[in-house]
Amino acid sequence: MSSATPSTPTSPPAAAKAGLGLRERKKLRTRQAIREAARRLIESRGYDDTTIEQIAAAAEVSVSTIFRYFPSKEHIVLTEDFAASGIERLRSRPADEPPLVALREALTGMVRELHEDYSAEYRWRRELVRTVPSVRAYMHEAQDRMIEAASAALAERTGRAEDDLELRILVGAMTGALHQVLWGNHSQEGDLMKMIDRALTVLERGLTL
Repeated sequence: MSSATPSTPTSPPAAAKAGLGLRERKKLRTRQAIREAARRLIESRGYDDTTIEQIAAAAEVSVSTIFRYFPSKEHIVLTEDFAASGIERLRSRPADEPPLVALREALTGMVRELHEDYSAEYRWRRELVRTVPSVRAYMHEAQDRMIEAASAALAERTGRAEDDLELRILVGAMTGALHQVLWGNHSQEGDLMKMIDRALTVLERGLTL
């Protein structure tokens, strides 16, 4: 499978570099070099015909180095860095902020970072999610982990148990709405943040059409 998106190398966002030491910056550059090599190869060869060994050679690292950073090829394509930033955002929201507002602000902030820093790369990833079954399966696994982490963070804010049904319904509904906008198999295009705002408004008004 090829992508219509030009293979333009992307750099880690400035926020990811800020405050990092030399060793951490080197690790960040290595991770990005692996991702860029994978993208170039997948665009030219297709996802299934690109191997970890080929990615390692193109990135000028060893296979073992790749596996230190990414457990699988799917992990290279779909980073969970932004999911972690969303949880950090949720934990840092004002303590007196209503749970729904805190969760919405945290998740939309995460998506805004994704869209602004990796907009072209995001579109490439989205195409892989829609067309490659193993990537799509990994995306669903990552979403489950996001729900678990967000439920734990929201439980801390509210004093509820992590397995509280109402809490998990709230988190699941909101992350599900974001999933449909970001990764869903639909034909709608447009301003990403406006589409997300529309999706979350549907939830806030009580799921009425």
